[in-house]
Amino acid sequence: MVNIDNVELIPKKVLFGNPVKTSPQISPNGKIMSYLAPVDNVLNVWIGDINTSEAHPITKDTDRGVLNYFWAQDNQHILYLQDKDGNENWRLYAIDLETNNVRDFTPFENVQVQVIAHDKHFPNELLIGMNKDNPNVHDVYNLNLKTGELKKVAENPGNIAGWQIDSNLKIRGAMCATEEGGFDLLIRDNEESEWKKLVSWAMEDSLNSGAVSFSKDGKYLYLLDSRNNNTGRLTKIEIATAKNEVIIEDPEYDVSNVMTHPDTYEIQMVSFNKARNENIIFDESIRDDLERIAKLSNGDFVIYDRDDADKTWLLGFTEDDGPVSFYAYDRQKKEGKLLFYNKPDLKKYQLAKMKPISFISRDGLTIHGYLTMPIGYENSPVPMILNVHGGPWHRDSWGYNPEAQWMANRGYACLQVNFRGSTGYGKNFLNAGDKEWGAKMHDDLLDAVNWAVKNNYTEADKVAIYGGSYGGYAALVGATFTPDVFRCAIDIVGPSSLITLINTIPAYWSTFLANFKNRVGDPATEEEFLKSRSPLFKVDQIKIPMLIAQGANDPRVKQSEAEQIVEAMKSKNIDYEYLLFPDEGHGFVKPENKIKFYDAAEKFLAKQLNGRSE
Repeated sequence: MVNIDNVELIPKKVLFGNPVKTSPQISPNGKIMSYLAPVDNVLNVWIGDINTSEAHPITKDTDRGVLNYFWAQDNQHILYLQDKDGNENWRLYAIDLETNNVRDFTPFENVQVQVIAHDKHFPNELLIGMNKDNPNVHDVYNLNLKTGELKKVAENPGNIAGWQIDSNLKIRGAMCATEEGGFDLLIRDNEESEWKKLVSWAMEDSLNSGAVSFSKDGKYLYLLDSRNNNTGRLTKIEIATAKNEVIIEDPEYDVSNVMTHPDTYEIQMVSFNKARNENIIFDESIRDDLERIAKLSNGDFVIYDRDDADKTWLLGFTEDDGPVSFYAYDRQKKEGKLLFYNKPDLKKYQLAKMKPISFISRDGLTIHGYLTMPIGYENSPVPMILNVHGGPWHRDSWGYNPEAQWMANRGYACLQVNFRGSTGYGKNFLNAGDKEWGAKMHDDLLDAVNWAVKNNYTEADKVAIYGGSYGGYAALVGATFTPDVFRCAIDIVGPSSLITLINTIPAYWSTFLANFKNRVGDPATEEEFLKSRSPLFKVDQIKIPMLIAQGANDPRVKQSEAEQIVEAMKSKNIDYEYLLFPDEGHGFVKPENKIKFYDAAEKFLAKQLNGRSE
């Protein structure tokens, strides 16, 4: 056994600070590479020749940094989205590479921009969604990149949750939310035609089904479809006849990603996120490329970008015990070139392995997850942190995880559990979480703790519960519903009352509200039920220390969610720490705020579980 004290501490700045470089993209003409890198500790867009290491920053953000950017198809503009202090009212900006001028294409207060589509065949156009006229829903606008003109091309009647674009950059499909919490897929022949219902998905199918893309001729539509099936399979439906053909399916896992050819719109590769990612190749013309790419690294890869000629691909590999590596793959030379690691300093340290695990819940469901043990203690019990994912309609996956590495490096086992309600495992597993917040979903977490104790990974009295968003709610549930199970709890932007959570969700979630109420509960008709599942009303049962962290501008889980339970604990003299970040939203973006939070969490955990701290 390796003594954990002999394993070098990884600085939190390395784990949670800005990457050195990340998010590479290639210009449509294949000549310029861009990426994100810090300028004075703030992420900005840099550009340079793809064949050299010379590059320079082109954006000049000094606040939250640029996180979400992309190339316009005209090779002249790079566009990016930014909000204010985490309020999620995104604006769309563009920098002109010829003049270096930055333009705000959407200078509207309290409006959220969504990028809906851009296409290599329409270099001067972009389709965006904005809730400018109705805060509840997004209408669609055509943006002319040369003139900045915005032209509304589709008005949302109030129930459209998403739009589907054809190969001519026209809106041909719409996902219409139903009162029952499901969705109808509406189709039209052209922008002047009447909408017709093509497919209806009930609520039970709503989170692993939907439209993927049109065929090039517009006669077919690819779908993810779990109707009459447990898992979301890839199908091809003929619009004229509604005849639906299954292309690929897995009995246990939903399709997680579909790669289509940018010119022919044919399916090239389909992925399933199992214990690790698995790719199924459909296009034989790229089989050799993908097999060569797979040999570049032991990690799981994602193709991030392709130039217009489809000669250069940019891809990234994630591994469980190292930084993300980014490559440029030349399809003519059949060669991959390492561009950079996102956090090269991680290579100086010994990182832990992430092991896929599974167990059977108390009522017979197979629960999957991941366990990261401290180096040298893979078969010895150590204090454990149950790290609960958000969503809850989301899942943990294999690969480099900074929190898992931080926990393992400090001497804790990190257990991540894809409890019922998590996505990717079919609709039966997902729907088993309906109306089970704080109940069977929490039982799965308790069963995971029992599994870890039984298998000698930890001891029953040395377990913390930790998480953000839904994971933060789970941490509050752990402290209030089952305080004897956990030594301490850390809640990041978690709701304390399901009643106030649902009553204060963002206006632009309106098309998902019926689905949300059906899956969680309706305050108008189920107030007592929601009270019974809300930590706020069980504060008297808290016996363990708590750390709560919140962003003041969080539009999803309001500041009041943290402060109402903090106030309740204060009035009852319950031990707690509270961190409020005035310039953050639903999670923390600024490096200095991340370090402040993790520094507090590290000290808190060291005090309660006797782990290491920097």
